[in-house]
Amino acid sequence: MFVLLILHLVAALLAPLLVRWWGPRACYPLALAPAAAFAWALARTPAVRDGGTVVEYHPWIRQLQLDLALRMTTLSWLMTLLVGGVGALVLVYCAGYLAPDEPELGRFAGVLVAFAGAMLGLVLADNLLLLYVCWELTTVFSYLLIGHHPERRASRWAAAQALTVTTLGGLAMLVGFVMIGQLAGTYRWSEIVAVPPGGGHLTVAALLVLVGALTKSAVLPFTAWLPAAMAAPTPVSAYLHAAAMVKAGVYLVGLLAPVLAHTPPWRPVTTVAGLATLVVGAWAALRQTDLKLLLAFGTLSQLGLLMAVTGAGTREAALAALALLLAHALFKAALFLVVGALDHVAGTRDLRELTGLRRRLPLLWLVALLAAASMAGAPPLVGFVAKEAVLYAFLHDPLALGVVVVGSALTVAYSARFLWGAFGAKPGVDPVPVGRPAGALVLPPALLALTGLLLGPLAGPVGALFTPYAATFSGSDHPLALWSGPQPALWLSLLVLAAGGLIFLLRGPLAPVLARVRAPIAGSEFYERATHVFDRVAIELTSRIQRGSLPQYLGTILVVLVVLPGGAMLLVRPWPVPTRIWDSPVQPLVGLIVSVAAVLAVVARTRLTAMLLVGVTGYGTAMIFVVHGAPDLALTQILVETATITLFVLALRRLPPRFSVRPLRRSRWVRRGIGVAVGVVLAGLAVAAAGSRRLPPVSVDFPRLAVEEAYGNNVVNVILVDIRVWDTVGEISVLVVAATGVASLIFERSRTGPRPRRRGPSAARNRPGQRVWLRGGPTLHERRRSLVFEVVTRLIFHSVVLFSLFLLFSGHNAPGGGFVGGLVAALALTLRYLAGGRYELEDAAPVGAGSVLGVGLGTAVGSGVVALLTTGNLLESSRINLSVPGLGDFYLVTSLFFDIGVYLVVIGLALDVLRTLGAEVDRQIQTGGQAARGLAADRQGGQR
Repeated sequence: MFVLLILHLVAALLAPLLVRWWGPRACYPLALAPAAAFAWALARTPAVRDGGTVVEYHPWIRQLQLDLALRMTTLSWLMTLLVGGVGALVLVYCAGYLAPDEPELGRFAGVLVAFAGAMLGLVLADNLLLLYVCWELTTVFSYLLIGHHPERRASRWAAAQALTVTTLGGLAMLVGFVMIGQLAGTYRWSEIVAVPPGGGHLTVAALLVLVGALTKSAVLPFTAWLPAAMAAPTPVSAYLHAAAMVKAGVYLVGLLAPVLAHTPPWRPVTTVAGLATLVVGAWAALRQTDLKLLLAFGTLSQLGLLMAVTGAGTREAALAALALLLAHALFKAALFLVVGALDHVAGTRDLRELTGLRRRLPLLWLVALLAAASMAGAPPLVGFVAKEAVLYAFLHDPLALGVVVVGSALTVAYSARFLWGAFGAKPGVDPVPVGRPAGALVLPPALLALTGLLLGPLAGPVGALFTPYAATFSGSDHPLALWSGPQPALWLSLLVLAAGGLIFLLRGPLAPVLARVRAPIAGSEFYERATHVFDRVAIELTSRIQRGSLPQYLGTILVVLVVLPGGAMLLVRPWPVPTRIWDSPVQPLVGLIVSVAAVLAVVARTRLTAMLLVGVTGYGTAMIFVVHGAPDLALTQILVETATITLFVLALRRLPPRFSVRPLRRSRWVRRGIGVAVGVVLAGLAVAAAGSRRLPPVSVDFPRLAVEEAYGNNVVNVILVDIRVWDTVGEISVLVVAATGVASLIFERSRTGPRPRRRGPSAARNRPGQRVWLRGGPTLHERRRSLVFEVVTRLIFHSVVLFSLFLLFSGHNAPGGGFVGGLVAALALTLRYLAGGRYELEDAAPVGAGSVLGVGLGTAVGSGVVALLTTGNLLESSRINLSVPGLGDFYLVTSLFFDIGVYLVVIGLALDVLRTLGAEVDRQIQTGGQAARGLAADRQGGQR
């Protein structure tokens, strides 16, 4: 199962490349991913026929009980077949539906395959937290698919609405999952079913889960987003809104019903909301003139019926739910694809403009007839079997049964309206020109419709496959069958067909009623009003709170920190008694220096003074590390502080020398007071945190593990590249993202534009007898050049780079490592830049910062992948013993390659900063100076 998920991921990543090569035909090979899931589930039919399960487990984050636990039962087996089978057919359909010049075709195909993979993970997940992750992935992917045409306001609005509604429901569902997991002591649903939890909290959890299910399946009162989502391309509607995404809520209710159906709110909520959606959705479908919207409201109606029967919690209802789940996916996906084909060949979906297509498109008419008949519940199609099973399931509840009969009759009416509107002959309507649909547009819906016809007579064997799921509920045993003999459900089915046909025949006299009586889900007015109110409140609140003063924001945050945690700390007094103030007399002296520098930095008027004082606090912290016997940390702190000061210097060139032009005398003491109070509170919190430990820290074993398992004596470096290597992976990933963000904020033009070329004054380059120490030096203005600086840079640059490499390779056993070595190399590049300008930096490192960042991150992650292939564990270190003549015996630790990746990431970050805050700011200053000189010359010319 995990391999199938990886297959979808790989296919999604390859989709843009395949589309670039083959255009829409790339959808054919991409269809192999969901087809593989369908074939795999079909091959596992014997394993689930008698109630068996297919289980796959991969441990992940045990502390959070988040593991990759996959499990296929009868319900998930059926959903896997639908997700895989319909997904493969929809991708085949896309090959004929999408034009070669379709914008962002590669992204569309990749997202569609990724959605199929996320949906597959959702239905196979046994861990509730993993299910939630896949749930939200389907939300994000559906947002991208619905908004495939961002230039259209309707697409943007529909995508945002679907994302907002389903995400809010998903968050409520997550809270319910957490409550269930905490009550049961596990998040594995198979274990929860074995020992169901109890208590009043389970009722609240069930309600929260139902909120997520109702929003995902667009059941009242969360229905408005689904009709709006019809702005998506038709293949998206056929897959997401007929066979996959909207079924996720129904699947969740079916999955949790064996445990939660007996909680007080479960059956009332699912029954009332579901049956109300059934009726109002069907009524709204009768009002539509757009065939796609007609099917959309029909989908709402069918989803309501599915929600009601799935949540009923009885044996006969469970069997009917699976039958209807299968039938609905087949006929509704087929009908959406038929509408797409009609739109493709006729150029319209308006049923008022279509006439006489039954004779001109006979094959498409036959496909639509089979699918619509199944939707109406006509024999011998599978829709008839499912509808009769649903009627039998509600025989014990007369009120619910009456609503089902009314809703089903309306379903027959809008099914007939669909066939008449799409293919019927309409007097007085001019025929529209139509072409012949491609085979890729007809074959997928034809296969779906024929499957619905084939499964009707095979209802008995199909029902036997569904029996293990129905057996988890109590109730009577009523097997699926095409013919169950004269019984109330059969007469009700015939009544439904007759009543629905009569409603369709009376469509003319009923037209005024349909026009006046509007279904409450016909639009998105409530959502629009709600979003408008929230936007207005946000604007008013922001205008009153966000005044544009950064000191005010920071001061507010710090005051809250002092008052709340500080006040609580004074009341509780959690620090240990007695408390040791210092270990060495040097510590209070250094602490006093750091404190004084910090207080002075708060009230400094000039930016340069504040920067230097902050630097004193950083170097003082490094001295604390030295006193404590931590040279590695001290070296890192010194280098980081030096790099930070350099960064400030580069940025200060574009900032005013002073912080503010207004007098700060009144606020100085307030600033001092807040700063001192925050320092005292943080110190108290640090002491309280250190004194509240009850168990020995895990770091006690780090020195031993460093030598025995990571083969290194420098425990700091071993922690970074071995013991807590995942933290380092996250940190360097953040560095790469930060570098990208810095470049995006600084560069106004393309980041990948031409690199600077040396174009200094020709006289400076060609002056005879002149010694050029740095090739970029002549490009600087004479007032910015320093011969001593250039000579010193020329003499020490290569030594500093070699020293950085020494720190890199020796860091596993001595102070150093990839991070420290990268900082030293970054300072060497900074030296070249400061001495020779941006052209000298280009000579020192003639490579793109993005390339260095990418290679560094790839090296670090790639070393982990190699470890996975060789040792079976990701990012595990290994020792390689080597013997080289002349050098003797030595060993190599594979974590060195991870450290090399860190080294390159730090250098890449430095290059990015130097070329943004440094070189780009230089260019802006130079451009501004030239503009100012030109303006001055113009003024002088005007005066003359």
